[in-house]
Amino acid sequence: MAEASTWGAPDVNTRCRALASGGVIAESTVGTAPSRWVRWRYVLTTTNPPVGAELDPVSRWLVVSRAAVLPMTLVSGTVAGLLAVRQPDFHWGWFLLAFAGIVLAHVSNNLMNDLFDSDVGLDTPDYPRALYAPHPVLAGLISRRGLVGAALAVNAADLMILLVLWAARGWPVVAFALSGFVLSVAYTAPPLRLKKRGLGEADVFVVWGPLMVAGTFYAAAGHLPWEVMLASVPYGVLATSVLMAKHIDKAPWDAAAGVRTLPVMLGEQLARRVTQWMMIAFYGWTLAAVILGALPWPAILAFTGIPVLGRCSRAIGRPRPAAKPDRWPIWPLWYAAYAFVHARRAGALLVAGLTVAAVIDIRPYGF
Repeated sequence: MAEASTWGAPDVNTRCRALASGGVIAESTVGTAPSRWVRWRYVLTTTNPPVGAELDPVSRWLVVSRAAVLPMTLVSGTVAGLLAVRQPDFHWGWFLLAFAGIVLAHVSNNLMNDLFDSDVGLDTPDYPRALYAPHPVLAGLISRRGLVGAALAVNAADLMILLVLWAARGWPVVAFALSGFVLSVAYTAPPLRLKKRGLGEADVFVVWGPLMVAGTFYAAAGHLPWEVMLASVPYGVLATSVLMAKHIDKAPWDAAAGVRTLPVMLGEQLARRVTQWMMIAFYGWTLAAVILGALPWPAILAFTGIPVLGRCSRAIGRPRPAAKPDRWPIWPLWYAAYAFVHARRAGALLVAGLTVAAVIDIRPYGF
């Protein structure tokens, strides 16, 4: 489990390193126990429970489900909704159901990844998954049987949503959902184990880009212009940059375990350069999508995230510290933190631009 100090003054805002310096969430200082809301915020920001505070049922579920990374899916779904909201056949109910479905699918993915990686012997007490945050089973937060039950329950809820959307929108919804489920399972589960074969990064691009964005758009609007597929590319690349950075952090352990992620295959220095270019490519793809009519022009508001890109990219370009920095809660992850900070800012700015376009009805001229 990642180290953490006990709670207290100053308040929870001290967890945040200045974004201007490319920092991420920092551990809290010593003092009295926090409120439940503060605990939940800490878990949602760091994936870790606060040491010295009660692990209530909500905090436990947030840790087990790795809810801290769900914003990646929230952005994909929101992008889809904002692109679809002005379409003639847009349906709020089907959109909200699809949105809930992709969030549940992400939760299921997290649960199944921990389950399958434990079963094949990859997740151990010395592997990064159990070091940067508590592993649900290894840390005793839930039994293996309980983890299986939780995954089945989440998938059952998703199946109910799928059946409703199938009745409303037809077979394409099923195609999107099943494709996402297969890729989610294949990411870590035998026999494919895409992550082990250098295909995990491509898996994430397809799921968080075309499948989530285009699939949610179709469920909401009942049709799918080709431009939506292009509009899904920028955020798909952004999500993949976060996974690339995380796999760079884990590369020494993955290489020893025979897990050939893309950073293991490329080597750390080249993998860091590729991650930097992926972060830059988000802006290139966004501009291309605007020019080609797949995104409305206010989407270029995302370009105001370039200063954060610069700071985070420079951090990824430098060697990581030799030892855990003070008040850094997710060690041994390092590069992943900076990639996530950039993705969070760039994704939020893209959503802001699309919100402006939706409110004043500026549509992509392609559809």
